[in-house]
Amino acid sequence: MEKLIYLDNAATTRVHPEVLDAMLPYFTEYYGNPSAIYTFAGTAGKAVDEARRTLAECLGAQPEEIYFTGGGSESDNWALKAAAEAYSGKGKHIITTKIEHHAVLHTAEYLEKNGCEVTYLDVDERGLIDLDELKAAIRPDTILISVMFANNEIGTIEPIKEIGEIARANGILFHTDAVQAFGHIPINVNDMNIDMLSASGHKLGGPKGIGLMYIRKGVKIRSFIHGGAQERQRRAGTHNVPGIVGFGAAAKIAYDNMAENSAYEEKLRDYLITRVIEEVPYSRVNGDRVKRLPNNAHFCFRFIEGESLLILLDQNGICASSGSACTSGSLDPSHVLLAIGLPHEIAHGSLRLTLSEKTTKEDIDYTVDKIKEIVERLRNMSPLYEDFIKSEKGK
Repeated sequence: MEKLIYLDNAATTRVHPEVLDAMLPYFTEYYGNPSAIYTFAGTAGKAVDEARRTLAECLGAQPEEIYFTGGGSESDNWALKAAAEAYSGKGKHIITTKIEHHAVLHTAEYLEKNGCEVTYLDVDERGLIDLDELKAAIRPDTILISVMFANNEIGTIEPIKEIGEIARANGILFHTDAVQAFGHIPINVNDMNIDMLSASGHKLGGPKGIGLMYIRKGVKIRSFIHGGAQERQRRAGTHNVPGIVGFGAAAKIAYDNMAENSAYEEKLRDYLITRVIEEVPYSRVNGDRVKRLPNNAHFCFRFIEGESLLILLDQNGICASSGSACTSGSLDPSHVLLAIGLPHEIAHGSLRLTLSEKTTKEDIDYTVDKIKEIVERLRNMSPLYEDFIKSEKGK
C-alpha cells in the first residue's frame, strides 16, 4: 500500500517506540517469573511494582488498588460479575446504560439470566445520561452502577463525577469503563468517587493483551480467575511482565503529554468535523460537540452504507471504522446510534475517525477529499438518493 492514513486509534494504537524499548529486555534478558523467590526473578518483580506505581499515580490511586488483567473486557467482566456475587446479600439490582461497550452489556445480560435485575438507562441525542433518571432508577436493592467514562463510538464523555457522588450518597458501588478515556483525559478516582475502573494498554500507545482494574480499598470484590496467589490473590495467572512494563511506560508518556496532545487533537478534530459538515451534504456529527474525547469524530451520511464507505476508504489507504472494533462484521446498526435516536437507515451510514498526536492536517484534508468523492459516488448509485433529490426539486 503506497499510502497509509491510520484514523482508527479508538480500536488500537501503534506501540510507542519508547514503550517497545522498555518492554524488550523483559522478553530476553530479565525473563524471570516475578512470583519466584530467587534474585534473578526480582528484577521482573521490581518492574511490575514500578509499573503499578506509575498507573496508580495516573489515576490518583494507591498502588495496592491496581490489579493487572488481560484487557478492558476482562476488567469489565470482573467488575460486574464479582460485584453481583459479593454483594448479593444486599440485592441483585444493577444500573447501567444502553450505550455501554458490549463487554458490559453482554455481561449484564449474563447476570440477568442468573437472577440479577438490570436497569438500562436511556441517553439523549448527544449520548448523555439524565442524572435525574439515574436517581429515580436507584432501589434499596441496587448494588452497582456501571457507566462508561467516554463512549467508544461517538466519543461523548459522561458526567462521571456527578454519577460518583450519587452512587456514594446512596451507598452503591460505582464502576466505570474508562478504556477510551484513560490516557486521553484527566481521571482522579478519589475526586470522582469511583470504586472500580477498567482500562487497557493498547488504547494509549501500549501493547495489546494487558489491562487493569482499579478496585478501591474496602470494596469486597472476590477473585475472578482462580489458580495462583498473584495480584494479592485476586487474579491468578503468571504476570505478563513485558505487557505490564509497556502499559506503565505508555501511561507515563500519555499523561506527561496529555495537555499538549489533547489541545492538538481537539483542534484537528474540530477542523475535520467542520470540513465534513460543511462540504458533505446530508451529513451529521454524532455525540456531544463539547463533552467529547479530544480525538473522536463520528459521522452519519444519509443514503449510503457505512460498510461500502469503509471499503472504498481502505482502497485509498485510509483506515477507519463504523464503530467498535469488537462488533465489526455485524450487519446490525450500532446500538449506540439507535440509543441516541437515529433511525436504522441513517445509523447504517456511520463513520468513526479517531486521531492521534501523529495525525497531520494533510492527512485530514486528504481524508475529507476522499470522503466527499466516495459519498458522492455511492449516492449516485442509490435509488433512494435519486428519489430524494427528485422530491426535493419538486417542492
